[in-house]
Amino acid sequence: MEWTIQELAARAGVTSRTLRHYDRVGLLAPSRVGTNGYRYYDPAAVVRLQRILLMRRLGMGLPAIAEVLADEVDVHEGLRAHLAALEEERDRVERQIRSVRHTLDALRKGAEPRMDVLLAGFNDRYEDEVVARWGERAYQVSNDWWHGKTLDQQQAWKRDTEDLVAAWVAAAKAGTVPASDHAQSLAARHVRWLSLIPGTPTHEGDRERSIEMVECLGDMYVDDPRFAGMYDDEAGARLVRDALRTYARTRM
Repeated sequence: MEWTIQELAARAGVTSRTLRHYDRVGLLAPSRVGTNGYRYYDPAAVVRLQRILLMRRLGMGLPAIAEVLADEVDVHEGLRAHLAALEEERDRVERQIRSVRHTLDALRKGAEPRMDVLLAGFNDRYEDEVVARWGERAYQVSNDWWHGKTLDQQQAWKRDTEDLVAAWVAAAKAGTVPASDHAQSLAARHVRWLSLIPGTPTHEGDRERSIEMVECLGDMYVDDPRFAGMYDDEAGARLVRDALRTYARTRM
């Protein structure tokens, strides 16, 4: 079975122009090109497009996606990782649905919604891994801290976070090296940002666990698709990882 580029574009919800661009950058070539010049795509190509679209949805840039696909040995393992990420996202959305439904039901009945249900699913997407790495208390304390903020305070925190990310992206684009004064200044700023979050080892002044946490986060920025696209592309994420690792081992 084959689809033309127009059929594939329509079924995938993208444009033919996007598919041609994926071909130009080496992400997705047509399975064959007919004598009439038409591009055709077989099931293997559609599987590859499915994976590209999943990684795009996770925020990954095209260069990072190309590296993942080029380095991958086992397609099945890659698909299992995507499935796990989608199931995690599904669980989070289901918690949000239950939360909003509870709010609507309470308001219709003239009752006060339960505060412990109102924000379920909206700030707990990393709960399991935080608990696994740093313990239940770390998650609960930081979660309580976040929900204890006013909306203005939350927005101010998000702006500060976005400014920090933008500074890292600009540094990466400028060719900054991890051990440079500028990169180490950004790493220090990053660690100060972490130390403001109650429940974290950096906040509590635990030097050994702080170093472990900073290095672990740096690795996660590169290895986890949810974070890899945060710093524009994998090169940006690698700068953050390597600069944090250098800072943790030499200045903490």
